[in-house]
Amino acid sequence: MKNLKLKAARAALDMSQQDLADKVGVSRQTINSIEKGDYNPTIKLCIAICKALGKTLDELFWDEM
Repeated sequence: MKNLKLKAARAALDMSQQDLADKVGVSRQTINSIEKGDYNPTIKLCIAICKALGKTLDELFWDEM
């Protein structure tokens, strides 16, 4: 499932996929894969992404069905 919340949070900070990747220590392709829903990140990476974007885990990764 696509992570549009992550993409929107990143875009709201005018941050490119590469900018976010550099901040959390992964490749741009990893961020792209997470946003597309092709990669399920570790909790450690999720937390790093949240800190970089100033969001909580719930705000970016919780999906209410």
